[in-house]
This record gives sequence, C-alpha cells and structure tokens, in this order.
Amino acid sequence: LMVWLRRTTHYLFIVVVAVNSTLLTINAGDYIFYTDWAWTSFVVFSISQSTMLAVGAVYYMLFTGVPGTATYYATIMTIYTWVAKGAWFALGYPYDFIVVPVWIPSAMLLDLTYWATRRNKHAVIIIGGTLVGLSMPLFNMMNLLLIRDPLEVAFKYPRPTLPAYMTPIEPQVGKFYNSPVALGSGAGAVLTVPMTALGAKLNTWTYRWMAA
Repeated sequence: LMVWLRRTTHYLFIVVVAVNSTLLTINAGDYIFYTDWAWTSFVVFSISQSTMLAVGAVYYMLFTGVPGTATYYATIMTIYTWVAKGAWFALGYPYDFIVVPVWIPSAMLLDLTYWATRRNKHAVIIIGGTLVGLSMPLFNMMNLLLIRDPLEVAFKYPRPTLPAYMTPIEPQVGKFYNSPVALGSGAGAVLTVPMTALGAKLNTWTYRWMAA
C-alpha cells in the first residue's frame, strides 16, 4: 500500500506542476496585459516558463533515468495548455487570448544533454539548465511572430468590464530595454540553472522518502 501511495503521490506531483504551468500561462497570455507592457511581460514570461519547465522536466527525467522523459513532460504541459486555450475560447475569448508556450524544443535540449553526457546529473544541471534558459525566449518569440498582433486582438476584443488597476496606459515598449529575447535569455540562463538543481534535489528527496 505504501509503495502504491508513494508512486501515486509522485505522479500527482507531475500533474500539479503541469496544471500550474497552465495557470501561469493563462495569466502571462492576458492580451490586455501583454499589450500594455509587451516586452516587460515577455521577459517575465520567459523567466517564469523556463524555470518552471526546468524544475519539473529534470525531476521527471532523473526519476526515470531515461533520456526523452523531459520532452514527454513538456508535451504534457503543452496538452494541458491547449485544453485551457480551448476552454477560454469556448467562453467567448479570442483565439489568441492564450499563446501556448513552446516548451518542447527546450525540453529536447535537456534530454539531449542528458543523453550526450551519459546521464551525468551535474552536466544536466549546468549545461542543460543553461540551454533551457537560453532557448525558450528565442523559440517563444519565433512563435509570437507567427500569430496575430496582440494590439489588433486587444482593440478588436475589448473587455466588457475592466478593473481600475487594469485600465490601459501608455505602452511601455522599448522604454526600459529594446531586446526582450536577449534579456529573457540572459536572465533565464542564470536563473534556470539553480532551478534545475532544485529539481534534481527534489528527486533525491523523493528517493529517500520512497526508501523510508
């Protein structure tokens, strides 16, 4: 019974992280917020998504010990988010209200690092974590270039009621920095490494708990 309970808890953890990914994506994909603070929003989005992917993917991959499970994990996150996108669309929101992040290519780089270094955990933390942080802003910006202009979406589908704190203001594009991909990649590369290490450490704690 205890073995079954521990395994069930482990898989529930994976589901919870994936669902939280979906919730964070819904907030980051808010088209009013994205329009008003386009590049600031993109940088925050990049850092949050890359660190979140790294924690869950490396935890899952080191737990199984099989290269490829990080990509599988990213696929779970993607499916959840597409379901959420469909749900919001069914409620009457525009199709581009939620932009599904491009997690899978970055997760593939994490898997490739694990495979190429012959399952070296420390190499995955340093090299794999850096690659995830560097690549996600690039892949996501490429994705954003292929969808409709958020400004067009915002003006075509205004919210019927808007709280005072969400009242549109002057767009802040380029006011603080001009390259959101570079800033997102730089900050992501630094912050994703310790978050990858955290995912690996959570894996160690899980093993100890299962052995107890």
